[in-house]
Amino acid sequence: MMEAPIRTRTITTRYELSGAANQPVVMLSHSLGADLSMWDRQLAALQPGFRVLRYDTRGHGGSEVAPPPYRLEELVEDAVALLDALEIPRVHFAGISMGGMIGQGLALGHPQRLLSLCLCSTAAVMPEAAQPVIQERIDIARAEGMPALVEGTLARWFTPTFLKSRPPEVDAIGRQLRATPVAGYVGCTEAIRRLDYLDRLPRIGLPTLIVVGADDPGTPVSASQAIHERIRGSRLAVIPRAMHLANIEHAGIFNRTLVDFLSGIEPAAP
Repeated sequence: MMEAPIRTRTITTRYELSGAANQPVVMLSHSLGADLSMWDRQLAALQPGFRVLRYDTRGHGGSEVAPPPYRLEELVEDAVALLDALEIPRVHFAGISMGGMIGQGLALGHPQRLLSLCLCSTAAVMPEAAQPVIQERIDIARAEGMPALVEGTLARWFTPTFLKSRPPEVDAIGRQLRATPVAGYVGCTEAIRRLDYLDRLPRIGLPTLIVVGADDPGTPVSASQAIHERIRGSRLAVIPRAMHLANIEHAGIFNRTLVDFLSGIEPAAP
């Protein structure tokens, strides 16, 4: 396993690369306010057949905190720059929420770098009605710090039943939220509030899996259905009794869905 910050042509990025060097690479991109450890429950399922590349998005975890605001295109270029620095030509890409938005940008702007695309708990356009709520979260982060956002965020990300039992995974996500630099949170929030990929999605020709929790309030099933309708040949999986972070709350179902999809993709030609 390699874990370190690396200077790319855009920023310094913290990453972790694990698994056998001769296996195809799955690149995992986390949500807003988290870090690469959000994917901990996927490692054991993926590593028998894949090498796993996880990284912290700009302004999060151990990656560089550039002054906000950021642009979504910058987050996409950061991912490409990391692949270039690690000399990895092509990857299967899976992203949750903000990570799924980055994935769409990669598929549209750099399709030659992807073997497949997995879009989890995400959307392709940010509705105008969401803008006041987004601004309110930015204002709270700036005025009160990230701890003020933790309770509300966890309530949107996990079902009440899962929260009530307070498993270690919930506490871990809470710590990630608290530790996210305000500048990084604000910068990435400004980037994703301008999300507008929906009309361009029919250009994506990659094998694509779309996964969403049935009860996700932030990126609802309807947002995933809109993506599914526009990416020809895509597959939509709705996980019952799950909210935003289905990869944690229902890791078993999520992992089987992801591995089955990846295993069905024909190996790329050299």
